Amino acid sequence: SKAHRYLASFVQFGLVAHAGRGGDYDLGPAAVELGLAAMARHDFINATSDALPGFARAAGMTALLSIWGNQGPTVVRWERGPTPTVTSFGLGTAMPLLTSATGRAYLAYAPKAPARDLLTRELDRLRQNPALAPDIQGGERGVDALLCDVRAKGFAVVDGAFITGLVAVAAPILDWQAEAQAVVTLVGPDPAAISPGAVAITQLLTFCKAHSMPRG
Repeated sequence: SKAHRYLASFVQFGLVAHAGRGGDYDLGPAAVELGLAAMARHDFINATSDALPGFARAAGMTALLSIWGNQGPTVVRWERGPTPTVTSFGLGTAMPLLTSATGRAYLAYAPKAPARDLLTRELDRLRQNPALAPDIQGGERGVDALLCDVRAKGFAVVDGAFITGLVAVAAPILDWQAEAQAVVTLVGPDPAAISPGAVAITQLLTFCKAHSMPRG
């Protein structure tokens, strides 16, 4: 009897509606509006950025936050870890799609259309110089295989073959459509950080899940 009274109140306020002739209930228009308002208030970038310093300390590695810009994945926040990381890129750097963990995570989880032209240019360079990405063989088919692996694992890695002395692992911050709103990347000198089952990878996946849109 209490459940019926609750449902009657929800129907009155539009949170619940009758569905079909069987007497079943479904979410009403007010529930949809409420959900849309909650999604609109979810600030993926600032919330992740605010938490990045603590995450970098906990992981013991340099942490980057990147979003999609005019030139591709662009670093908008950089938090140095306890171990100095010497590199030529920093805030505002546009990361390559095929030869960075950040770019690979974007390719795996972001909409394909914005990346199409940049990916075409990088594939052309890769055909001319396959040594740029030795773990990608066969052009577009090789890229597709790589991205399937990234999606299966939930993260992308690159080793010291890309930037001498540095390794990186990246994972996406996902919205309600399971598309990347941003990418968080850990960078450091220790190859063990990207080995299977590494603590840093577990920390990264946990951090990105906590800042992604909850999914049912």
